[in-house]
Amino acid sequence: MATRVPHHRPRELRRRVVLPARMHADSSWCDACILNISSRGMMIHVGRGAPRADTIELRRGAHVILARVVWRDGSRAGLHCEDRLPVEEILSLGQASALQLTAAPGLTERREPRRQHDRSRSQGRIAEFASVGVIAASLALTLLGIVEQALAAPMDAIRAALGG
Repeated sequence: MATRVPHHRPRELRRRVVLPARMHADSSWCDACILNISSRGMMIHVGRGAPRADTIELRRGAHVILARVVWRDGSRAGLHCEDRLPVEEILSLGQASALQLTAAPGLTERREPRRQHDRSRSQGRIAEFASVGVIAASLALTLLGIVEQALAAPMDAIRAALGG
């Protein structure tokens, strides 16, 4: 009787790399790092922890990669892509200076620049500081009025006693 051995497809060669990328998952953008890549997937490292979303969008230069998260381990995640990835193009992107200096037409990142967030945060802090200052000044004036009224009668009595 012949024993049936399950047929395992050999695992595709993965190229070890360290490539910066931008990741859109959980309705926000963040930095990611591609650690290895093959024609059907990759392993990424995300500083804030592995994405909780089932599918993510990864951008490396002009390349937009839609992938499904197949495993998570701490800050690393394994991604599977339905379409074949242009591995050589993605790898050569960091080496071609002309590609780094030009932006692909029509491909813009859908997040606001960090400067606008910082400016809004600074304006909010200034408004908060100004409102605390106004409240403190009004409390000080109120306290001054109360103390003046409390001391008015005794000071009048002292003036009358001294003949003034």
